[in-house]
Amino acid sequence: MRGEILGVERRRRWDDDEKLAIVSAVGVGGVTVTQVAQRHEVTRQQIYAWRHELKRKGLWSPDAGALFLPVGTTPVAELPVSSAPPPVSWIELCLAKGRMLRFESSIDDRDLTRLIRAVDGA
Repeated sequence: MRGEILGVERRRRWDDDEKLAIVSAVGVGGVTVTQVAQRHEVTRQQIYAWRHELKRKGLWSPDAGALFLPVGTTPVAELPVSSAPPPVSWIELCLAKGRMLRFESSIDDRDLTRLIRAVDGA
């Protein structure tokens, strides 16, 4: 009995640099995981597994290409002093079909009625 292999072997070996390049391509220019996976002929799950593996090895960080910009802030001494608003209490209302609605106690009755009808009717 003889056997013959037809087609190309699908098992490929990827080194960490190749995996890192593929994982890092996600999000660049709005490219999705699906698009990167299709481009490199791998599954989306493979990219997620590589991401997890590279994180575990300390080779990939989602913040690696992060750019931090300075933000102008007002010093605390220059902020106007005002009296603190009264504390807000929250109310939880159980509706039909296991729905729960949580709202501030200061909500207007008319707004609350509309909110209950919208949630209950959904």
